[in-house]
Amino acid sequence: MKKNLSNYLYPFVLLISAMATLGSLYFSEVMKLPPCSLCWYQRIFMYPIAFIMAVGLFRKDKNSVFYALPLALIGLIISIYHNLLYYDILPESIQPCTTGVSCTTAQLDWLGFISIPLLSLIAFITITASLLLYILLSRKN
Repeated sequence: MKKNLSNYLYPFVLLISAMATLGSLYFSEVMKLPPCSLCWYQRIFMYPIAFIMAVGLFRKDKNSVFYALPLALIGLIISIYHNLLYYDILPESIQPCTTGVSCTTAQLDWLGFISIPLLSLIAFITITASLLLYILLSRKN
């Protein structure tokens, strides 16, 4: 069972990171929603994960998870910070978004609570947890 699960985690991370990458491009290029500064930083860490995992899957390089994990962790930290600002848990006075779109601007609101920062947070949590679980299961085998 553990071996079977680890076989699915690698392509699962690729799928989630590719969906997040394409989703962010859809929001900005098709829906014309300009990204804020923190969204740009999260993109910087999300886009390479999809590329690294795709190359790793193609080359059957299981060590690619070690290259993707630091990117996922840094992206997760930025995403947590962004959500704390967005949902008014941290005061706006400490936000880095001084020019352009505010990091607290509600550009998308699905079901009354699903925002772009929340989607990013869910993606980074899922990717980070999946990568850590993959590493844990790989070491036990």
